Amino acid sequence: MVEEKMGECFSQTKDQFDNLEKHTLWGIDFVEKYTKFVKERSEIELNYARQIRNLSKKYQPKKKDEDENKYTWCRAFHSTLNELNDYAGQHELIAENMTSQIIAELTRYTQELKTERKSHFHDGRKAQQQVEASWKQLESCKRKFERDCKEADRAQQYFERMDADINVTKAEVEKARQQAQMRHQMASDSKNEYSSYLQKFNQEQNEHYYTIIPNVFQKLQTMEEKRIERMGDSLKTFADVDRQILPIIGKCLDEMTQSAESIDSKTDSSQVIESYKSGFEPPGDVEFEDYGLPMKRTVSETSLTNSRSDNKADRSSKGKSKTIWPFIKKNKGSNPEDFSHLPPEQRRKKLQAKIDDINKDVQKEMDQRDALTKMKEVYVKNPQMGDPNSVDPRLAEIAQNIEKLQAEAQKFEAWLAEVEGRMPVKSDPPRRTSTLFETQNSTPPTTTNNNCAQDRESPDGSYTEEQSTEVQSKVQTEPPEFDEFDDADEDMLPTIGTCKALYPFEGSNEGTIAVAEGELLYVIEEDKGDGWTRVRRNEEEEGYVPTSYVEVFLDSNAKGAITYI
Repeated sequence: MVEEKMGECFSQTKDQFDNLEKHTLWGIDFVEKYTKFVKERSEIELNYARQIRNLSKKYQPKKKDEDENKYTWCRAFHSTLNELNDYAGQHELIAENMTSQIIAELTRYTQELKTERKSHFHDGRKAQQQVEASWKQLESCKRKFERDCKEADRAQQYFERMDADINVTKAEVEKARQQAQMRHQMASDSKNEYSSYLQKFNQEQNEHYYTIIPNVFQKLQTMEEKRIERMGDSLKTFADVDRQILPIIGKCLDEMTQSAESIDSKTDSSQVIESYKSGFEPPGDVEFEDYGLPMKRTVSETSLTNSRSDNKADRSSKGKSKTIWPFIKKNKGSNPEDFSHLPPEQRRKKLQAKIDDINKDVQKEMDQRDALTKMKEVYVKNPQMGDPNSVDPRLAEIAQNIEKLQAEAQKFEAWLAEVEGRMPVKSDPPRRTSTLFETQNSTPPTTTNNNCAQDRESPDGSYTEEQSTEVQSKVQTEPPEFDEFDDADEDMLPTIGTCKALYPFEGSNEGTIAVAEGELLYVIEEDKGDGWTRVRRNEEEEGYVPTSYVEVFLDSNAKGAITYI
């Protein structure tokens, strides 16, 4: 009847106590295994988030790459990196929630489960031990009853033999009879004891198998069912933890998509144009030079140059003096403070940005000065708050800083005004005039002003700011081969005069040579209209110097005795 009331209870397996013990232990081990699985998943999420954050940090723009923000595609990529950082944060949240909602809870529950299971099986083993002890006691009573019965039979048989023997005295017979009666009484007592203990054992055994063990197994069943339900809840939480972050991850992905859609190729192209336009006007058309007409050339017999050397000198100077500005080499030296190495438009932007930065610094210093002035006024009105004189050193320092910054700003503003004054105005394209004078229309020496931006380009393309007014007379002795990029110079050029350095020149640009004030040098190529003269110090050192930095003395028979000062 009890088993029918239990239904599908574990009590139906009352003879499988050891198997149930193994099964419940396996269930607890499974919970620990699942807890370990979630812990490893959490570590994977943390490592993934850490790698995503490191990746995002690795490709974040550096300070030197701040100009990248000018372009929409760069801004879109930087926005994607930021969203990716938030994306990593959501995976960190997954790991955190799994740790708090699953790992911690299951770890605590596993300890409780082990304690409860131990208690239930302890009660079951105790009941089993009691039944086994009762069974042993019953077996002992049974064996005693059996032994007493045998002794009683032997005593009865001995009495009967003594009673039938005529040779035995009456006293001996009486003694045998009494012994038999005693053995029968002992057997009767053992029988009663055995019967009583058997009834008790049967009652205990019935209670064990129909009450105690079913109750123990019912508790184990309840414990096992709770464990299974807890596993289901944990698996559901495992999925919910991921589901909770999906909206935020979706938002991050939407932001990435919006950033990608914000890219505008036209805007970026305009920005490239704005960033790199030089302000130079394209060179004009090259005029036709008719070399078929007779030319006037006077070469003295004592001239240091001959036709061969003149041809070599002309060929070697073509690539240096007539290089068109799109093909000018960049300056590889250190950048000057006034940005003179840049084209006019780029130089103007750099100077304006520098002035804006200085003005910001000036404003910060002025704000500090105003704040300290107000503090000093408060100290004057309330001496207990502080000494007014303690502020004076700081005010003096700020005043000096402002003065220095303003002086620096004026310096850059002067350079900016100079650049803006020399910026070419858009007009009809200028004609590209040849540096050669047509011999049939040769004119007297004229004064040429070389202050325009294009005239002050160095041979390697650097932009210089030296102003010079040079009196030049160019008498063409022989028409050179017009090859813009022929730099071949197999033989050393002959000297055509000497020069004296009026000012020191560092010569940091490629193709130039450093000179000291008052130094005497040989002239191997005169100024071709670009503001540079080619000189030589010895057989191995030669280069270009600004024409305005030297006083040139050409040989009287070289190319007309012309002096540049």
